[in-house]
Amino acid sequence: MSNSTHMEDLAARARAVLPAGGFGNFDADIFIREGHGSRVIDENGREFIDYLISSGPMILGHGHPEVNDAIRGQLDRGLTFFANNSAGLELAEEICRAVACADQLRYVSTGGEADMYAMRLARAHTGRPKILKFEGGYHGMSAEALMSLAPTRLQNFPHPVADSAGIPAAVEDDILVAPFNDAAFATSLIDEHADEIAGVIVEPLQRLIPPAPGFLEALRKATSQHGIVLIFDEVVTGFRLAYGGAQQAYGVTPDLCTLGKIIGGGLPLAAIAGRETIMRHFDKKAVGADGFTFQVGTLSGNPLAAVAGLKTLEILRRDNSYETLYATGKRLMAALSDPLTARGIAHQIVGAPVLFDVIFTATPVRNYRDMQTGDARLAAIFNSAVRDRGILKPGAKLYPHLALSEADLQETEAAFAFAADQVAAA
Repeated sequence: MSNSTHMEDLAARARAVLPAGGFGNFDADIFIREGHGSRVIDENGREFIDYLISSGPMILGHGHPEVNDAIRGQLDRGLTFFANNSAGLELAEEICRAVACADQLRYVSTGGEADMYAMRLARAHTGRPKILKFEGGYHGMSAEALMSLAPTRLQNFPHPVADSAGIPAAVEDDILVAPFNDAAFATSLIDEHADEIAGVIVEPLQRLIPPAPGFLEALRKATSQHGIVLIFDEVVTGFRLAYGGAQQAYGVTPDLCTLGKIIGGGLPLAAIAGRETIMRHFDKKAVGADGFTFQVGTLSGNPLAAVAGLKTLEILRRDNSYETLYATGKRLMAALSDPLTARGIAHQIVGAPVLFDVIFTATPVRNYRDMQTGDARLAAIFNSAVRDRGILKPGAKLYPHLALSEADLQETEAAFAFAADQVAAA
């Protein structure tokens, strides 16, 4: 008789039909059976306080009753139509009210699609070929995006390094790479290649790293001077850093932004949003055949995701939602840092209260290369210890959310203290 657990059996089956045994996302040995509020339960029946929250979308927690009711109300009316629907229109109107750069938007299903189309729009609008991105910045899985996302071979700027097999070498010719938070280098590069650069794409908070004072402002000034499209990738930060996203939180307005995760309320939905003069390239009648940017998607703007997103945004607009989210995040940041400090363990808490993690380094973290100074062995010990104590924490980010209770926070604080002990003993 086998002594394997149900989840081990599932993992063995997965290895037969799924490359690397998984969907390409989280730990392939974990199968989540269900989620309720702040917690998820795996296929062995073990419960965890969830700080992964599906990599960001579940800002209200799992199975919020109002969101579920909205989805149920749409179910009997239809799942998707490949045509306009009023819920998708209403969500677009709300996003355009909330997001400073958004005159218009176009839906897609994933953030990676949105980023790909944003770069294409920049090229269509300017007639130029090159995109400037920042080392370590994540913008999906397109060939352009998979340049210097996580390079193991550090190359002199501005030359990119492909992060994946299967990308033609020619793609490198149209990508420039700069270090995040170095305004002088970025503006010098923009000035040097201004007649070739179509767009600058940046996560305003890059993975976890906040922008240095003046960095985003410098990008805005330089791109405006040269007629370059400034793209904020707000797939993560949109409706998280503030209701109006990073552009509201930091006071810098791009020409285009990309959105995802939260706007679908847990269902697949993303968008490209921006100035009408750029978005009109999606309208063949407005720009003609030569300027037209072709875009279509079977599930784009589907009503099920739209009603989930609408209800999620409605709840986020209620009194004190963001105050609660930030207060919770600050408490968790302290709970992460204080026991490590007390034990004399070098570390940095990197991020904002709504999105952060611990990096085991004494070096202040301002860019990708600083992140690489972190001690991966200590991080693995810490993350394994908190999981042993019932905390589902991703390896690279921790997402506070609005479903967390006082009991959850106290349990998390105890788990962080336990994990600090394990690191200290290593």
